[in-house]
Amino acid sequence: MLNRSDERGHPSDPPQHPRLGRGGIRGFGDGSGAPSWAPEDAWMGTHPKYFKMMELDTGDATQVYIAFLVYLDLMESKSWHEVNCVGLPECQLTCLVGTEIEGEGFQTVVPVPITASLSHNRIREILKAS
Repeated sequence: MLNRSDERGHPSDPPQHPRLGRGGIRGFGDGSGAPSWAPEDAWMGTHPKYFKMMELDTGDATQVYIAFLVYLDLMESKSWHEVNCVGLPECQLTCLVGTEIEGEGFQTVVPVPITASLSHNRIREILKAS
């Protein structure tokens, strides 16, 4: 498997974002700077919504990656309307706010890994901040 960090300025590389690494990918929590997805999925790093989420600078790249996957699911699979990303720097989260049915009230979606532990107080903090 080809690791993106092994490539050096190849002409087929995605454009570099000014605040992020090559292909819009910022380093991951392990310090390697290497993305966890395969090179054929590198289009995600150039997606405008992914750029916007990364520019919110609210968490590590893994959390933003999870938020982006949830965004794609809401937009493409579930056909939500008006889904926007909201940065919550004090909670170190990128949340999504949108409507499931056009014309109805907004709902807040908090993309977190399945291993995350959320107390009632933590959920209240997140909803208050969003």
